[in-house]
Amino acid sequence: MLAITLEEAQNIAVGLVVVFAVGAIVAAWIMKTIMQKLVVAVVFGVLAFAVWTQRSSLQDCADKVIDAYEFDGRNPTIIDTECSFFGTTITISDPRTPPTDNAPEAPE
Repeated sequence: MLAITLEEAQNIAVGLVVVFAVGAIVAAWIMKTIMQKLVVAVVFGVLAFAVWTQRSSLQDCADKVIDAYEFDGRNPTIIDTECSFFGTTITISDPRTPPTDNAPEAPE
């Protein structure tokens, strides 16, 4: 039979408290790094999902631009098309038409 004295039990208890305190600190540090990795993984997952869901918006926009394309046999024109991407409306104009606001005049 194992017999210990009160003083030995107190010393063992102090040792166990120190071991448990160190274990708690190490566990908190490990959990912190695991949580950081988990948070980063969740953020990247949300970004990937957002981009994935916008694929259909991009395809719809491409279809609108193709539908707005006119060809009369000689000169193709693109009618201004509005598309939505991440809730922002974007206007796609014919890139060959010069901008009308503050356009510099050609030198004579």
